[in-house]
Amino acid sequence: MARRPVPEYGEDFSFVSPVVKYMLFIFNMLFWVISMVMISIGVYARVMKHAEAAMACLAVDPAVMLMVIGVLMFLITFCGCIGSVRENICLLQTFSICLTIIFLLQLAAGVLGFVFSDKARGKVSEIINNAIIHYRDDLDLQNLIDYGQQEFSCCGGISYKDWSQNMYFNCTPDNPSRERCSVPYSCCLHPEDEAVINTMCGQGMQDLDYLKAGVFINTNGCIDKLVNWIHGNLFLLGGIALGLAIPQLVGILLSQILINQIKDQIELQRYNLQHRSDPWS
Repeated sequence: MARRPVPEYGEDFSFVSPVVKYMLFIFNMLFWVISMVMISIGVYARVMKHAEAAMACLAVDPAVMLMVIGVLMFLITFCGCIGSVRENICLLQTFSICLTIIFLLQLAAGVLGFVFSDKARGKVSEIINNAIIHYRDDLDLQNLIDYGQQEFSCCGGISYKDWSQNMYFNCTPDNPSRERCSVPYSCCLHPEDEAVINTMCGQGMQDLDYLKAGVFINTNGCIDKLVNWIHGNLFLLGGIALGLAIPQLVGILLSQILINQIKDQIELQRYNLQHRSDPWS
């Protein structure tokens, strides 16, 4: 039986496509730069805070979250950058596996959040209540809460009375704070012709019932408003999820193509080396 002819390649032939190689490099370099910007912003925001305030709310500190995401992105894209340039299978496999894990975790979180919506709602409520407790401890968190309450026209988690959980706003008789039984100004209803914002407009609002307080502030909680917003913007959220998923899938695809090309190139080099040492094989 005749032997199957082995295709012959020139000495300069390479299975590794420069297009795939440098597309993956540029792809990773872009996100590498973005990760360094995120880390820089997070570190700057962290350093600018008072030490005691920064330590009071690590779990919900936006600066810490930004730094953690930035560091993870930096490490993953580092593997992709160096792996593509050096044609290193180990680094490329690490990059591909990390992206796959992140993609699957995001997918699982979305499915679990949909299936266990009640538990997800409870977790969101816990996060919001924790943020309310630390409202005055962290300027970034304070600005974030104020923005959310103004954007969604809401106040507190379930209702405006949730602000009693904060040590400055709680309604206990022995609370010496000037903001006792109040709510932040971001809960207030501001007239369109108001030239100067009255930051004390929430004074004493927790002492009033819903009807009386509703004349001056938003009495509905932010959790219900957030759920309603999500239900009304499913297409937008789906587009954002798709926008996050596409770069991950592109990175996984390019890395796997490059890995297979590198493996083929290694096999070719082994064949050429064997053929030189034993031309009759």
